[in-house]
Amino acid sequence: MKSFNGRVAAITGAASGMGRALALALAREGCHLALADKNASGLEQTLTLIKTSTLSPVMITTQVLDVSDRQAMEEWAARCMAEHGQVNLVFNNAGVALSSTVEGVDYADLEWIVGINFWGVVHGTKAFLPYLKASGEGHVINTSSVFGLFAQPGMSGYNATKFAVRGFTEALRQELDLQRCGVSATCVHPGGIRTDICRSSRIDANMTGFLIHSEQQARADFEKLFITDADQAAKVILQGIRKNKRRVLIGRDAYFLDLLARCLPAAYQALVVFASKRMAPKQRRPVFETNDEPRL
Repeated sequence: MKSFNGRVAAITGAASGMGRALALALAREGCHLALADKNASGLEQTLTLIKTSTLSPVMITTQVLDVSDRQAMEEWAARCMAEHGQVNLVFNNAGVALSSTVEGVDYADLEWIVGINFWGVVHGTKAFLPYLKASGEGHVINTSSVFGLFAQPGMSGYNATKFAVRGFTEALRQELDLQRCGVSATCVHPGGIRTDICRSSRIDANMTGFLIHSEQQARADFEKLFITDADQAAKVILQGIRKNKRRVLIGRDAYFLDLLARCLPAAYQALVVFASKRMAPKQRRPVFETNDEPRL
């Protein structure tokens, strides 16, 4: 798909961040939009921004929904088809974050993040795939993360969902290549992107004193890692679609961590432990623990 003019794109997580940036970028290229998010006010703001900053006469529909709700997603996909007549692209972009130890994480929090980050992607893919095939030219774009390539302590739920999105999307791409049906798939791995994910994330109390000093400080430190603008991220994603890339990395941090995981596929974990000890709150340690060097 070299041009988005006249195409129809469905985007989840469109109320802010990359979802909003993708909507604006596609609208400027004449792409019609079906936008969805759980945040009604943010979704309305995205709609207003598109109308006031885009000269292209595109059709835009919006839907407030929870991507973890399979029935709601299936109904939205059918509504998109009925209202737009076709769907060419689906961006399964909605996502949240969760910080907790494996031992201390609450099952309800795990179900929450899996429902949005993984099942939301599955629901969007399966609900829209028949319509993409019917269009004759379609593309599925699923948002994983650099932490779908590289794991970190205190983020097991997030890592699990993003690794799952990666595996799901890579298998999907291979199936679509075999079917030669005119539909393709791309897995997106952003590094630190300036979005609202920090504000919507959940940080469990068990992280305080273990890997963070306080929730407030952790959120502030997390924000500092956001080195790439959402508009730039959207530009890179759309370039990846044009080139039919299987994987899209966003940000120099994503390229660095991907390279580290490739060069040290198992040993990188020791480096992460070493760095985490250096950055974590100081704790009294047993006398015999005198060597902080990572064991590779």
